[in-house]
Amino acid sequence: MKVGILGYGVYLPKYRVKVSDIASVWGKNSAEIEKLLGLKEKSVSSFDEDAVTQAFEAASISLKHANVSASELEVCLVGSESHPYAVNPTSTIVAEFLGVGQNYLASDLQFACKAATSGIIATFGLIACGKINIGLVIGSDKAQAKTHDILEYTSSSAAASYVLGNNLNESIMQIVDFASFSSDTPDFWRRDGVRFPSHGGRFTGEPAYFAHVMGAAKNLLEKTKLQPSDFSYCVFHMPNGKFPKEVAKRLGFTSQQLAPSLIFEEVGNPYSASSLLGLCAVLDIAKPGQLIFMVSYGSGAGSDSFVFKTLEALDKKRKSNQPFSRLASHKKNISYIDYLKYGRKI
Repeated sequence: MKVGILGYGVYLPKYRVKVSDIASVWGKNSAEIEKLLGLKEKSVSSFDEDAVTQAFEAASISLKHANVSASELEVCLVGSESHPYAVNPTSTIVAEFLGVGQNYLASDLQFACKAATSGIIATFGLIACGKINIGLVIGSDKAQAKTHDILEYTSSSAAASYVLGNNLNESIMQIVDFASFSSDTPDFWRRDGVRFPSHGGRFTGEPAYFAHVMGAAKNLLEKTKLQPSDFSYCVFHMPNGKFPKEVAKRLGFTSQQLAPSLIFEEVGNPYSASSLLGLCAVLDIAKPGQLIFMVSYGSGAGSDSFVFKTLEALDKKRKSNQPFSRLASHKKNISYIDYLKYGRKI
């Protein structure tokens, strides 16, 4: 059975904090940091927002875009590394707010920044084998970082939601195929009870991000017998502004194929929502009949790669959705002090 994306939704908090404001507090050269990371500001949740509220907002938009009622959902999966509760699922809270009912599978997923793409694969399997018809997958994070750490400049907040189903006539995009690449690579971690994550610094590059993203990408290109030139767009997880550009170049994709997905420059790294937000930005401008290549990355470590094909319903449904660019431009800059008040995990 073929599986498609019926609709998608995005939620971006309106608050932004500038890299220069963070750098000035710690006596750092903001120009050097902006050049190093490829970022000028990042999105920040308000004091009354968290992974749950963001997931609900994105999911509401995706259901409207998909023309699906919440009661039709048979699965609700939420990927995040900032679930508000250690014990008490985000997925059931979101589903309750949406009005899903009780006859559905709910689960919270955790695999750093690729938690939600793991959910897409799981939901794909349930639909493809005929066990369910429609499922909801959300990536939502209110990302955390220690003050005076390099992650403080990039960790941000956002959510992206996708409705999957078996009706290709109403789908904006078909999930053509996928592949994964995983290993035990501790480049980034947070022990239970510890508030902020730790990371391996330079170790997070070659043996972690590049090895896994390229591994998953090459697996899928070989599996599908496709070449980078066959795709209109490509999307990669964006921990900073340089890594996705470098990995695209190594794999043979052009800057033109990559550019529409580079949401990092506007909002930073919202962890499990990162690659999915990049895909949303691409879908805002894509046309039917185009191939899109996407690879997520999660520390620990692993990557999921996907081949998507846009369908005729993309144009038909576009008017009912809120473009990523419109949300990204609806913003208000706040001070570093307000960032500390608003940006901490609830």
